[in-house]
Amino acid sequence: MTLHQAPPILGAAFFKAHGLGNDYLVFEEGASWSATPTAVSLVCDPHRGVGSDGIVVLLKDRSDGVLRLRMFNPDGSEFERSGNGLRVLAAYVESKGLAESPFVAEVGGDRIVLSINPAGADIYDISVEMGRARLGPGAIQLDEKVLDESARLEGPSGEPLDVVLVSIGNPHIVVLTDDPSDSQLHALGPFLVAHPALAHGTNVQLAAPIDSASCRALIWERGVGPTSASGTSSCAVAVAMVERGFIAPGHVRVRMPGGEFEVTVSEDFDVLLRGPVEEVCNGQLSDQLLSLFSG
Repeated sequence: MTLHQAPPILGAAFFKAHGLGNDYLVFEEGASWSATPTAVSLVCDPHRGVGSDGIVVLLKDRSDGVLRLRMFNPDGSEFERSGNGLRVLAAYVESKGLAESPFVAEVGGDRIVLSINPAGADIYDISVEMGRARLGPGAIQLDEKVLDESARLEGPSGEPLDVVLVSIGNPHIVVLTDDPSDSQLHALGPFLVAHPALAHGTNVQLAAPIDSASCRALIWERGVGPTSASGTSSCAVAVAMVERGFIAPGHVRVRMPGGEFEVTVSEDFDVLLRGPVEEVCNGQLSDQLLSLFSG
């Protein structure tokens, strides 16, 4: 994926929804403002803007029925994909009647199938076929030459880490630990996200099995920080549990501070993410806010 394209020009109208507290704004391509890093950061600011964990842009080019997207972190950086961002986009598509389920979206150069499952009137139940996970240093572009002679990732104090390296279309380091804690997350998260062996950064999860069908995780997202839940992170954790043999291929329940997602992992590491999305609001950026982008 080329992450250094010109910023898209967006409309002022937005849709906001969340998956277990991990919220995204959906904007369509338009003519009101340029999604520069400064502008994106301001829109995502919870006090000076709308507030969000990221922005999903729905591009105009959909002549072949494929919905093309770009995604941005609240620090303004563009990234490959978000499981929750995709599911929030699906809720927007369903609310506006833009496509029939299942439909195909393209982001980061990959095409992904999204489905709307029957649910209650106040909630969306959305599944995303996340594709086949990849494992190992090459999957997350880890430069092992930067590591010491052991070629192992270590913590900030040189402590050994038990990690599984996973790509779900974006990079993840799953740290396996007996007792994931907030203090451990705040020590390891920012350290690993910006590790010199990772030119493009990574997402970080602390994870531990609960039983033969479930696990728990704490999450530090690249470009965001600690989050209550994450779609791709829950997929990476489920893959790590299957890869290490803690959980058999099949349905894996991933519990995070915001709640639980169901991730289905096949023997070949094909991944399906399913969980709730709740709409928060529809709105429009004010002329005063828009004026800050051009001033």
